[in-house]
Amino acid sequence: MDQLTEIVRDINSILWGPWCLIPILVGTGIFFTFKTRFVQVRQFVRAFRHVFGGFSLKGERAGQHGMTSFQSLATAIAAQVGTGNLAGVATAMAMGGPGAIFWMWLAAFFGMATIFAEAVLAQIYRSRDGQGNITGGPAFYISKGLGLKPLATVFSVLIIIALGFIGNMVQANSITTAFAGAFNIPNWVSGIFIILLAGFIFIGGIKRIASFAEKIVPFMAGIYVLGSLFIVISNYDAILPSLKAIIIGAFNPDAATGGVIGATIKEAIRYGVARGLFSNEAGMGSTPHAHAVARVRHPAEQGLAAIIGLFIDTFIVLTATAIVIMVTGSLDGTTTGIELTQKAFIKGMGEAGAGFVAVCLFFAAFTTIVGWYFFAAQNFKFLFGYKSLNMFSVMVLCFLLMGAFLQVNLVWELADLFNGLMVIPNILAVIGLYRLVTRAVSDYEGKFLQGKRPLFGPSEVLTNRFANLQAVMRRAISKNKVKEKKQTPFGDDDE
Repeated sequence: MDQLTEIVRDINSILWGPWCLIPILVGTGIFFTFKTRFVQVRQFVRAFRHVFGGFSLKGERAGQHGMTSFQSLATAIAAQVGTGNLAGVATAMAMGGPGAIFWMWLAAFFGMATIFAEAVLAQIYRSRDGQGNITGGPAFYISKGLGLKPLATVFSVLIIIALGFIGNMVQANSITTAFAGAFNIPNWVSGIFIILLAGFIFIGGIKRIASFAEKIVPFMAGIYVLGSLFIVISNYDAILPSLKAIIIGAFNPDAATGGVIGATIKEAIRYGVARGLFSNEAGMGSTPHAHAVARVRHPAEQGLAAIIGLFIDTFIVLTATAIVIMVTGSLDGTTTGIELTQKAFIKGMGEAGAGFVAVCLFFAAFTTIVGWYFFAAQNFKFLFGYKSLNMFSVMVLCFLLMGAFLQVNLVWELADLFNGLMVIPNILAVIGLYRLVTRAVSDYEGKFLQGKRPLFGPSEVLTNRFANLQAVMRRAISKNKVKEKKQTPFGDDDE
């Protein structure tokens, strides 16, 4: 088992290293930043107004017609804000120094353009399943946009394993470990509670998932940020030195920590970018499943909502953890992960800090379980239809139960591996369909915002429209090729 763990860890060091997924994901973000003319900057205020203009914790009930834009965003944020925001950022700082935060911010800035593109494509290729429910995600824009059904199948299998099974084991394990350490609650008690609560939400389907997300996610993020602000304000004299250490540490890690961490610029970039992308999920192909089912007047509107989701995940929640660690002086070069975060909150809040982190970790991890289940279920339906969905739900609950009792390093490494692998087919599709994204931006700004009739239109009109058009076009092209072959039986050889 240890040997297999080491093999997977070595693969992950390459996959999530500076020569593979990091340049691919950051490069994709830079590509879409320029192709959309810095949409994350130009339209940020409008995006904020779109998300919070009609904010309500009790929106219209979700159903076959999908979710409201805010419910979809809350479901996406539920998946994004997880253990990575509390433990992942601490690991990045422990390994790469405070400068890792700067590189997290930079990767997130470009990631906003990537996640915008994913959400727009998810809207354009949204469909109805066999039961008439709205569905969508990378499997749909891969199969219907690119016409590559086998690649879509590969993506679906990877995300079911990465999020539905292994990823949720990791989240359940994080909850039970935190509660055992903070409150001495046995793993089996926490595990049973997780199974019962998760099962109750899963059974309710999209209606219960949407209702849960729109109520719990704002509460979860709000409580954590308020607790972090309390500590930061209490240590206000350390705010400027902490920000200075982050900037200096990005280019000279030793100078920022006095050699305590011993990190290099390469390590600051690697851990900062990798953990940041793992947290905000830009380019991974997970959040498009939530954005596909949103009801909006133009696909670009949900793209703007996705930008706000990433902003909340990285620039607010994840940054809150980082600043608390810095202002409390908890970065010691030895403590890492959730232990480092708990250490920082204990310094800031006293002994209550450990319990505060454990409760926040529960909400963060559990909302991620719900979000990841929803994403994996969409792909399970894509592959197998509705008939076996109940069996899939039971399988997810079994994996949650195993995760609650087992802390196997191999499981954590496998989670990183499958999360990385599912990036590849998604990025291929997003880049391959980039012209549709740029057309959507131009259509939104040049027509929709000017009161003219847009090409893309509202979600209800888009459902299956582009997929059907492209299917007709591909059949026509295929027929033409057959005719050309019949007319020139000797191929291209004119001799």
